[in-house]
Amino acid sequence: MRFSEAFIYTSKEAPSDATLPSHIYLVRGGFIQGIGAGLYNFLPLGKKVLDKIRAIVKDELDKASAQEVDLAFVTPSELWKESGRFEKYGKELLRFKDRKDAEFVLGPTHEEMMVNMVRQYVKSYKQLPINLYQIKYKFRDEIRPRFGLMRGREFLMKDGYSFHKDEADMIENGFNKMEKTYSNIFTRLGLDFRVVEADSGAIGGNGSKEFMALADSGEDTIVVCKGCDYGANIEAAKRVPKTEPIYPEGEEVEMNYGKFHTPNVKTIDELSSFFHIDKYYTVKAVAKKALYDNNIEKVVLFFIRGCDELEETKATNAVNANELIDVSEDELIDLGLIPGFIGLEGLPKDILAVVDSELKGADKLIIGSNEKDYHTIGFQLPDYGDFYRDLIKVQEGDKCPNCQNELYYTKGIEIGHIFQLGTRYSEPLKAEFLDENGKSRPFVMGTYGIGVSRLLAAIIEQHHDDKGCIWTKATAPFDLEIIVSNIKKEDELKIADELYNNLKSKGIDTLLDDRKERFGFKMKDFELIGIPYAVIVGKKITDGMVEIVDRKTLEKEEVTLDSAVDRVLELIK
Repeated sequence: MRFSEAFIYTSKEAPSDATLPSHIYLVRGGFIQGIGAGLYNFLPLGKKVLDKIRAIVKDELDKASAQEVDLAFVTPSELWKESGRFEKYGKELLRFKDRKDAEFVLGPTHEEMMVNMVRQYVKSYKQLPINLYQIKYKFRDEIRPRFGLMRGREFLMKDGYSFHKDEADMIENGFNKMEKTYSNIFTRLGLDFRVVEADSGAIGGNGSKEFMALADSGEDTIVVCKGCDYGANIEAAKRVPKTEPIYPEGEEVEMNYGKFHTPNVKTIDELSSFFHIDKYYTVKAVAKKALYDNNIEKVVLFFIRGCDELEETKATNAVNANELIDVSEDELIDLGLIPGFIGLEGLPKDILAVVDSELKGADKLIIGSNEKDYHTIGFQLPDYGDFYRDLIKVQEGDKCPNCQNELYYTKGIEIGHIFQLGTRYSEPLKAEFLDENGKSRPFVMGTYGIGVSRLLAAIIEQHHDDKGCIWTKATAPFDLEIIVSNIKKEDELKIADELYNNLKSKGIDTLLDDRKERFGFKMKDFELIGIPYAVIVGKKITDGMVEIVDRKTLEKEEVTLDSAVDRVLELIK
């Protein structure tokens, strides 16, 4: 492609709402064009990169015996009601009615549609396993679209679904197979990534893993280990349970059970200071309002150690809520609770209490007495049966559940997510097959997603400098750029044309910058767009030489005209 004929328009100005390098450089470099909140057009450069990424995703999936389909973007709402997600998914699900008053949704994901298709054709275990996928635009009505392609409302997504006769087959021939396939995809794309344990969210299921591109600008906090390959999204992270603080001999903590007058001592800090004791021995109640389908609300009390923090996603899952919101002190008082002194004994009967699993069987605790200005000391957790759940937010310095080394935080961009769905969708949608004994059983499923358009942003977040993009070789819009230093000099243009045609004939996707612009202007565009290499045809051709510039390092290498093509092939291939 000749730059003078290309639809490539770079800019010095970044969008006013752009904060991330990927958003700034993709717009300034002429890859995407913003047209509304969370909505973007892909310009020719961006479409080339998108197609390259898509091709790699498809190639690896096809190698793994997955088969591509293309499902309708518009989904009948009845399917979402069958699965129980129509209300649970929230306002991100765009609902509408057609002229006949039939109700539809714009699919942010296609579990229901894929199950509906498969249940009509697959009837026997002999047809299993099967893995189907699509690479298709989706719409999710984000409340706060931001960060360019990172969190848009419309996005290109690969979503795949596997169907199996049992859980063992789903794990081996679906989940584990896709974990390896996804790792191959992201390695080929040149990404530095980590596979981490994750929360299943609105998709559902019992187990999931995320693929996180490591980047300081990532929205997700990842908990990783200093000593092994353990990694988890903070929403799903585990730790070795905390142990009792070590005190000097003779100063061990002892408590006799009973109520203690604690006037105006409401916070954990105040409680710890009042008793001169580590927060480890205190218990706090975190009050939340759980929201459910059909506008049902319920106040829930989550009890955790005073030294811990509540992880809201874990808490939401613990009570199967759609969302948790804060509760005012007035609302708590109306329910018969005393803010600052809430405990487990003497709670009103209609209040649901959930206790962190690390507190099960714990003693030597200080907790509210459900009486103004009183706490109970020497409290021991009784067996609350099914009310124990993992509720805490893992902190830096906590111990790894695998090797007991220290855990620490890093940031990541979610680029892929795989789920063990089980029968989460096949049961409510009555998608069944006949097993070896002729008995009807629901399909056991897995589902697997990749944010294809988001990958452009993830790659640039990891590969950029203060001048612009630095595309990996597998994703660059062109393999090479030839820059004519002075377009007015016929000898430079002639040699550049010869190099251009020679490289094209050898399969090198080349951009020839033949614009009537200053050399410095062209170099700035080369640095901004981020093509891996440039050949500069300038005044050194009088000595039979050209320069090759490495975009990543900006180092220049002089080569002879006779060897330029071979050197380019060596670098690119």
